[in-house]
Amino acid sequence: MKRYSIFALFFLFLLFINCENVIDCIINVRPELHDVKLKVGYSDKYYFDKITAEVKNEPNDNSYDYYFDVYGDVPNGIEIIYDYRDVILEGIPTEKGRFTFTVYLDVDPYVDYYYDDYGDVIYDDSLCTDSTSKNYTLVIK
Repeated sequence: MKRYSIFALFFLFLLFINCENVIDCIINVRPELHDVKLKVGYSDKYYFDKITAEVKNEPNDNSYDYYFDVYGDVPNGIEIIYDYRDVILEGIPTEKGRFTFTVYLDVDPYVDYYYDDYGDVIYDDSLCTDSTSKNYTLVIK
């Protein structure tokens, strides 16, 4: 009897979990911003660094569309460029200091679809979550 109870609880867990594809959630398929310690920059000198994103545990993460937003302090003279899976910080900073900003990432998955027995389109979204964010600090001396 105990064996059936465990099976029933496991089935209910899978039934009510908030992910469309339970296996992908167990594997933890989700967007991720890499932990990066940004290089120290110097006022009036060219600066370049980048923050890279991926879809964790997904071998086809190049098939996703990546959308970024950056909010917070960025020194004057530094331009933020979004290049597919990268957030690029580039330019000649004109002020010194410690600048903290947040990068927000949303991804649109490659959506696979099929038709059910009634002719309705069924979409298979493999992500457990489709957004993330991370704080970064840039030091300009």
